[in-house]
Amino acid sequence: MRFIAVIPARYASTRFEGKPLALLGGVPVIRRVYERVAAVVPDAVVATDDVRIAEAVEAFGGRVVMTSDRHRSGTDRCYEAYCKQGAQFDVVINVQGDEPFIAASQLYTVMSCFEDETTEIATLVKPFSSEDGLAALENPNSPKVVLDDSMHAIYFSRSVIPYLRGVDRSEWLSRHTFYKHIGLYAFRSDVLRRVTSLPPSTLETAESLEQLRWLENGYRIGVGISDVETVGIDTPEDLARAEEFLRLHPDR
Repeated sequence: MRFIAVIPARYASTRFEGKPLALLGGVPVIRRVYERVAAVVPDAVVATDDVRIAEAVEAFGGRVVMTSDRHRSGTDRCYEAYCKQGAQFDVVINVQGDEPFIAASQLYTVMSCFEDETTEIATLVKPFSSEDGLAALENPNSPKVVLDDSMHAIYFSRSVIPYLRGVDRSEWLSRHTFYKHIGLYAFRSDVLRRVTSLPPSTLETAESLEQLRWLENGYRIGVGISDVETVGIDTPEDLARAEEFLRLHPDR
């Protein structure tokens, strides 16, 4: 199979303007993401609508493509970038531009989902542990996933799913394995073309989770399990946490 990794990166983020260029350990966040991804998927490219990000990527020797500033989502930007490559790929991996600690093992895991010919889209989850605590499980900014026996996603939610009836909430993490969604996606190229033409769905609008649109339209999302902890960056406070994580894990 031939894979390409596209890294959408916007400058005008509401919660953290310019975050792809924010320095983490003295290195721009987007460079950390790109170099980790390119080490596993040589065909890697940053997709941006901002010349400042494009110039920064070119300065460290990365590949970049300019895309429209009107996209509704990173998935739409990912598809435009793919179309501009002038080459055919079997699978397009959409890597968030704010995940500077993405691990090679996570990329290999999501790629391996396509060994199942029925997989149209793939993503990752990480089991919650008892040490994470109930607050982490109940955090609506950390979507949860339930899986079927074939490792396909049944549903994603900002609520805790499943609900353990008759079990005190303080015991939930010790009585059941809950899965936290990791926002790394991969699509068969023809599926990516089709899902970007779908209108927003009812469940997507309710939960503000794009992947629910794909499920509502009958697409199968294969799921790989990762045990790697990452620190995504959505806010300046997240960047501070990432600096601390890097200090404690200099090899990451």
